[in-house]
Amino acid sequence: MTPVDKADPEDRSEVTSIIRHNVKEGENAAYENWMKEIVPIAATFPGHRGVNVIRPAAGLTEYTIVLHFDTIDHLRAWLDSDVRRGLISKVQPHLLGEDQVEIKTGLEFWFTPLSKQLRAKPYKQLLVTLSVIYPLTLLIPPMLEPVFERITILQSHYVRVAIVDAIIVGLITYVIMPRYVRLISKWLYR
Repeated sequence: MTPVDKADPEDRSEVTSIIRHNVKEGENAAYENWMKEIVPIAATFPGHRGVNVIRPAAGLTEYTIVLHFDTIDHLRAWLDSDVRRGLISKVQPHLLGEDQVEIKTGLEFWFTPLSKQLRAKPYKQLLVTLSVIYPLTLLIPPMLEPVFERITILQSHYVRVAIVDAIIVGLITYVIMPRYVRLISKWLYR
């Protein structure tokens, strides 16, 4: 299946692919074995930054694979590769329909619900983002102050701001938001 590419081709920042597979009844074990094969292979491709698998709740059939790459070009290289095409052909008999692929960049990924019918209201997205950024901007700079004072190059205001911003964005992107949004999903998508 051709990916639904909502990413800006000029944006070369981190990109996430959300892949959904509906597995036929009784085929979960075969699908899980296939996952053990494809995940390590994807990890060998340039720019791969990790994968999360969201297994279906009891009585449901949809697996969601969240795949992170550093750039759109690297993600497309994996999605369009002969290796992936061969692996998708191999799992196809176990699926109800084709794989569904979406490509997302930036903040939109944090607020992408598992169900297509659900959407977080903009004011809730604002509140969630603010509730994460505000405490980090209060905590991170004072925590780094001793390091900044000891190393001469880090005494420049611009260098300090760049380091603090990089740490905050990294924490938000890779550590906090994926877990936080999952934790508050009932409120967020209500």
